[in-house]
Order: sequence, then structure tokens, then C-alpha cells
Amino acid sequence: MCGRYAATATNSELVTTLKADADMTGAPVRTLLASPQEPPAGTPDENVAPTKNARVVVERLRRTQTGEPIGIERSLRLLTWGLVPSWSKDPRNAVSMINARAESVLTKPAFRQAVRSRRCLVPADCWYEWGAAPAGSRQRKLLFSMRRADGAPLTFGGFFEFWRDPTVREPGPLAWIASFSIITHPAQAEVEHVHPRQPLVIEPQDWDAWLDPCRDDAQSVMPLLSPSCQGRFVAEQLCSDRGGGNVGESNLFDYIGTGQLGAD
Repeated sequence: MCGRYAATATNSELVTTLKADADMTGAPVRTLLASPQEPPAGTPDENVAPTKNARVVVERLRRTQTGEPIGIERSLRLLTWGLVPSWSKDPRNAVSMINARAESVLTKPAFRQAVRSRRCLVPADCWYEWGAAPAGSRQRKLLFSMRRADGAPLTFGGFFEFWRDPTVREPGPLAWIASFSIITHPAQAEVEHVHPRQPLVIEPQDWDAWLDPCRDDAQSVMPLLSPSCQGRFVAEQLCSDRGGGNVGESNLFDYIGTGQLGAD
């Protein structure tokens, strides 16, 4: 799975690297968080957690007032991590849909339409997982950072959805929650000792095809759901769990420290 990741590039770096036409991270968006997001949404974050508003790249068809398509715009935007299906009655269920399995994403009712026509790229430096400690170790789990072996940034394959809040009568962006999920698949050999699953990483040569909103049938999407090659990743041990437990919003850096996360 993928339950935490780091995304420390600036918005201008992401716009340049991912060839976005516009930075829309300043646009008003809804949040599911009860307290202000830290660090603020739209800024570099070494601990991106579920229900945070995170930066993603999307492509949408631009249309005239009469609905005629006039081109495609690629933009950097803020979306809530944790999918809220359009038919959902409670957006708080988003935390249960932070990931979607590649094996079933094209057929599962909550995901199939979105993954066919509303895909996104999720920029990251690495993702975090708890892994089992070696036999005989005094620790039960170890925290790992998984990143590309060549040092290049990661771009996770995701998809997004829109949910209309029926309690908000006035139209506008705050009446909607735009949310996304990250696709996972069986872990590749070099990181499977940490966790049996990992996020789908889209290679640069496949960015255009992945984002293309006109590529909207299952047959054309299916080939993009398979990892392209082995040996792309490395797992770096960061710390022990001091006896067990989960990575939490407030305690992740108590364990690993921001200095270690910034190391090569």
C-alpha cells in the first residue's frame, strides 16, 4: 500500500518538470481536516498523509460556453488524498480509499469510471512503509523510505473524483470536494521485503498517455497499470518503531527526524 509519502519539490519545479500549463494550487478548495493543515497545502511536505490536500497534476478538456472542446489544459492542483465517490453519503470515508488495487480498479464500482477518464499524476520523493525487522531483532518493525534508485522524482499513478456536498446550497468550488486515490500493485522484487504492495509509478514517457482524458476505455488504460521494469527502487531503513505502532500525523518525525528525510 501507500499510506504516507514525501513531496518536497516547489510548485514552480513541479510545473516545469511535469510540463503543466498552469499552477492552480492557489484556487479555493474544500478540506476534510478539522484543523489547519501543516505545512500549508500547496507547499513542500515531507509527510503527506491521508485527508490532506495534496498537489497533483491533471488534464482536463477545455470547452467553449456551448460545450465544444477547444483543447486540453494540464494543471497543478490541490486535491484531497482519499477518494470520495460522487455517490458517497459521507466524505469522511475518504480515509478508507487512499489506495486502489491495479488488479481491480477497472472493474470496482467506486473506481472504474474515474480511472478511465480522470487520471492524475501524484509527484513524490519517496513513500514510507513499516517493514518487519530481521529474525532475532529486538524490534518488531522498522520504518523504510522507498525511492528511485536513480535519484529521480517519483510520479504515482492516481485518479480523481468530484463529490457535491448536498448541504451547501450556493454553487462554487467550496460546494465540492475533489479527491484522489493512488493505485497500487504487487511490490517489485527490490522492495517486496518491506511490504507486499507498492504505488504504481508512471514513467515520464507515459505521462501524456496516463493523463490523456480522451483515453477513456478500459483496453487503452489496462497496459498502463503494469510496472514497466524491475530494479527501479531502493529501500532505505530510517528507524525502528521502538516497540510497535503506526506512523501517525504527529509522531512520524519523532521517530525519523526531518534531517534523515532530506538525505540522499
